[in-house]
This record gives sequence, C-alpha cells and structure tokens, in this order.
Amino acid sequence: MYRASATQGTDFLEQNDVEGVNVLKRKWKVMTIFGTRPEAIKMAPLVLELEKHTDDIESIVTVTAQHRQMLDQVLETFGIVPDYDLNIMKDRQTLVDVATRGLEGLDRIMKEAQPDIVLVHGDTSTTFIGSLAAFYNRISVGHVEAGLRTWNKYSPYPEEMNRQLTGVIADLHFSPTEKSAHNLLAEGKQEDRIYVTGNTAIDALQTTVREEYAHPVLDKIGSDKLILLTAHRRENLGDPMRNMFRAINRLLAKHDDIQVIYPVHMNPAVREVANELLGDNDRIHLIEPLEVLDFHNFAARSHIILTDSGGIQEEAPSLGKPVIVLRDTTERPEGIEAGTLKLAGTDEETIFTLTDELLTNEEEYDKMAHASNPYGDGQASARIVEALKKYLSSVQ
Repeated sequence: MYRASATQGTDFLEQNDVEGVNVLKRKWKVMTIFGTRPEAIKMAPLVLELEKHTDDIESIVTVTAQHRQMLDQVLETFGIVPDYDLNIMKDRQTLVDVATRGLEGLDRIMKEAQPDIVLVHGDTSTTFIGSLAAFYNRISVGHVEAGLRTWNKYSPYPEEMNRQLTGVIADLHFSPTEKSAHNLLAEGKQEDRIYVTGNTAIDALQTTVREEYAHPVLDKIGSDKLILLTAHRRENLGDPMRNMFRAINRLLAKHDDIQVIYPVHMNPAVREVANELLGDNDRIHLIEPLEVLDFHNFAARSHIILTDSGGIQEEAPSLGKPVIVLRDTTERPEGIEAGTLKLAGTDEETIFTLTDELLTNEEEYDKMAHASNPYGDGQASARIVEALKKYLSSVQ
C-alpha cells in the first residue's frame, strides 16, 4: 500500500533512443468514465490534472449521462467537453436500463478508442458497467475512491454492490483514506496496487468556493442561520424521507432564526413528498438542483448541513460545517470518528434531537465545526496521475 506523494514524477521523454534510432514513444491512452453529477464533480479535477500531462498521456473523457441535466451543469462549470457521450438517460429508467444500454455503448467505445487504462469513480451503475466493459475488453481498470464499505449490500442500494464488484475487477485502487485502504487489504487486494491519495472532492472545492459570491436565494436568508438539506437516496424514499421532512418542520417551529434551503432532486418521487410536506412553509426554500459552483458556495455559507449524500460528508469538513447524516449506515466512518459527522439515520426524533442540539449548544457546534478533516489536502488528483504513470510504465 502506497501513501503517494503530491510531487509529480519525472515526465517520460517524448522520444526514446533504441539502438541509435530515435523513435516516438506512444502516449498512454487514459479513459475516464462517469455518468452522474457526483461522479463528475469528483472526476473533473482528475480530468484537468490528466490534461496537464499531454507529453505522455492522451486523456479520453467518456460520459454515459446516466443523469443528463445535472451532469451537464458540472461539465460546463469545469470546462470539460466529453470525447464520447452515450446519452443513455430516459424517463423513469431502471437500473437494468442503465446497465444494459451503458454496457453495450461502452463496449463499442472501448473497441474504437482502445485505451490503456479506464478510470471509474465510486459506486454508481456507470462505475460498475465501466469496469465490467473494460474487463471484457482486457483493459486495465483504476478505481477512484476505492475501498468504501458498509458491508450491507442493500445500504446504500445499489451503490454498495457496485463498488464491491468494481473492486473485484480493478487493477489499481485509489483509496481516499487509510481506513478504506485497509478494507481492501482485508478483502485480499494486492498491497502494491493500493494507493492512499485523499479524496478528489477536496480538489474540486479548491476551485469552486469563492470569497466573493452572491445568489438571490441566499439574499432571502438574511441574518438567519441556514440549514442546507439534501435528500434523494433510493433507500430513503417513502417513510424514511417523510420522517426527515417532519423533523425539519419541527425544527422550524422551535427555532425562529433558521431557514432551510433544499435543492430538490429530479426524481419525481422525491419532488412529490417534498412539495407535500415542505411546500407550505415560507422559511423552506425548495429550489432546483444547483450547479456545483453554487452548491459548494451555499454549503460554505450554511450553518448546518443535513444530508443523505455521500460526497457532502467529505466536502463539509473542509468547509468547517457540522453534518447530520440522514442514513442508517455510512461508508465514511472517518468523519464520525473525527467528529465532523453525526449519524442520525431516518428516525424523526433522532434527526430533530441531534440538529436541535447543534442549534442550542454552542460548545457542541464548535467542536464539530473545528474537527480535523480526514479526507485529504486537495492533492489527490496529482497523486493518482503519479501512480498511473508508475503502473503504466511497468506494464508497457
């Protein structure tokens, strides 16, 4: 297991001398594959880092567009133009729809592009089918954000199995923390193929959070404390989500100096219950999903974040924001141990009690807000590229 340094390795020469004859060295083809907004946010810094190494790397960006609109927002923010776009999203698509259309499309692309290695991220359906398509084409796979585990295949669903299966296929594992790396070692992964890099989410924050930032919705908050809410997970649909929203209403009834901003996910099932339970309160602002730059700046200006998202659990500690996790399990125990996160589950009373304590107990709030950040220093992408070069030079 390597703790990769942030220092870039020596660039490979454009030409090598073989028996007195100068020959051009073929560039390594590195294909990044992603399909959702969270993947794109975390892969964008890596794509931009790869593009700094044009002497020896040809970067190929492939998107499945598993989430079309929200993906496009991120691509535009970071100025990334895909080389291949499968555009597989359709209304009310199922997991099987995503997997079958995506796998067929990625197979065609890989046969055409013939990359030396494919990089996938995290735990989405695109992650799994990207690694599977690469395996079928005998192409090496690097797994970014590898080793996160809850050990419960239905929580989160389908993400836990997506990342476990991707881990079985992957040749290189880029773990964000020591704990996630040790999970891989416990599963029997080769130690010399595991790199502890930090999380690329922190890399992204360094480019998006602005000191000078304004937004009309933030203007409505005024001097009130902002609670930023995100809730969308498949396993939380139905009663769990209703419990969350009832807890929010109780918090607003008790505290007249707070307001809530909720960028509502595109899923119709989420929107229906959000409008039903939260739509009549003028201190709850139900808004469209935010572009990544806006979301990061909303988070930076929030007082508390309530979320069932995985990525926000990593981003918030860098911003000094306490997080109440609206899930029964988390694959990011480092945040719990560091004191930046509290796991509330989906029980109404627990959500209310933990959030209420942060609103009334200044000492507890400060302890969470100033806890150490276990997720990295913003140099993960540089470490990943360094490790890629080492691997590709060894197998060429």
